Amino acid sequence: MRSANGRTSPVRKWSYKMMILVSVLAVLCAVGVVVVAAFLFRRFVKGTDDLAPNGPSSGHAGSMLSSLFLLVFAIAIVVPWSTADAARHNTYAESQAAVESYWSAARVPAPAGPRLRQQLRDYVDFVVRTEWPLMASGGLSQEGASRLEALRTQVTGLVLSDEDAKAARGELLDEMRDLSAARRQRAADAGAKPPAGVLPLAVCTGVIVILFPFLAGARPRGKTLVPLSLMAGLLGLGIFLAWQISHVFASGLSVGPEAYEAALTEMRRLSWSG
Repeated sequence: MRSANGRTSPVRKWSYKMMILVSVLAVLCAVGVVVVAAFLFRRFVKGTDDLAPNGPSSGHAGSMLSSLFLLVFAIAIVVPWSTADAARHNTYAESQAAVESYWSAARVPAPAGPRLRQQLRDYVDFVVRTEWPLMASGGLSQEGASRLEALRTQVTGLVLSDEDAKAARGELLDEMRDLSAARRQRAADAGAKPPAGVLPLAVCTGVIVILFPFLAGARPRGKTLVPLSLMAGLLGLGIFLAWQISHVFASGLSVGPEAYEAALTEMRRLSWSG
């Protein structure tokens, strides 16, 4: 949670520090269990030393590392992808609400109706040209919110005598309420981030998976390096794509303003058609 000045709250900072501390303790405890188990079983239980790179210890550790990497990598892909997909759908909902507001404003008598339609076009154009680049940094423009609030204030303050015009004003207020709600959701999408530590953990487990044959004592040579190199390249590509997806509005795979551009085109068409 962030305060009004954009800073992280003390409670959030404390929770983050506690999460790091608990994670470190969990790692140390797990390593300690392995050390203690190795000592006790070596001292009190008969068995054979496992020194081979393809022995049961290496095989078990390798399969578990692969499973852990797949789990973390799936989280690193699925969570940001779901966020980006929801953000993309919300852009179409917001742009559709803007178009519906434009339609409703057409039923408001002059001079208020044409003025409201022009301001709606200006607002959508502002979102595309000015506000969209700002969302890469995780926030929306305050000017955009001020424009929308001013529009709603104007509509609320209209003095109308005709029943049809009053009905149109009611529909326009409903559509603008949906437009404001979609804008708030877009602000939340712009500030959304994947779970802390997931991507670094995916990188760490990916590196360990790549280096595991060497850590286990194997020394790949010749043709055996080919599949290992291919795996390393694909892992690197997958992690890069996961990093790109995690930035909803600030990467090569980011959500674009196409929905709002289409809304602007439709608004201009409606203006020409009367």
